[in-house]
Amino acid sequence: MKSIKTYTLEEAKKALEYYCIYQDRSHKEVEGRLSKMRLIPEIIEIVISHLIAENFLNETRFSQSFARGKFRIKKWGKNRIVRELKFRNITDYNIKLALKEIGQTEYIETLDRLIQKKKETTKEDNPFKKKKKIIDYLLRQGFESQLIYDMVTYHFD
Repeated sequence: MKSIKTYTLEEAKKALEYYCIYQDRSHKEVEGRLSKMRLIPEIIEIVISHLIAENFLNETRFSQSFARGKFRIKKWGKNRIVRELKFRNITDYNIKLALKEIGQTEYIETLDRLIQKKKETTKEDNPFKKKKKIIDYLLRQGFESQLIYDMVTYHFD
C-alpha cells in the first residue's frame, strides 16, 4: 500500500514558493496544486495569503506575462488570450492590463506574417478554399474576425 505524503504548513509554503518562482502562476493553478497536496481549506488559505503577501503570487504579473508569452511565442490573438485568461478566473481589470502588453503595430505585423506564411504553406489551388483555410486558422489562433477579413482580402487582391 502506497503511503500518502503529508505536508506541514512550512513545507507547503516552501513547495509552493518554488512552484511560483519557476514561472508566474494563476490563483487557480496554485489552488489546484494545493488541493493535489491534500491540504485542508484553512491551510490552503494560509498558504495562498502567504504567497500573495510575499509577492510569489501576483495575478496582474501572471496575466501580463501570460499575454506576452502566448502572443510572442505561440502567436495567439487577443480573443484566444482573453478566453484562456477567463478560464483561469482572471479579473476583467487584469485582462485589460494584460492586453496592453501587446502593441498594436506588433500585433498587425504578426498577423501579416502569419497570413503570408500560411498562404505559402497551404496546399490548395482554389483561391476561395485557400482563403477560407487561412481565415479558419487565424480565427482558431484568436485574432479578431474583422481584422482577419480585412488583411486576408488585402493579401489576396
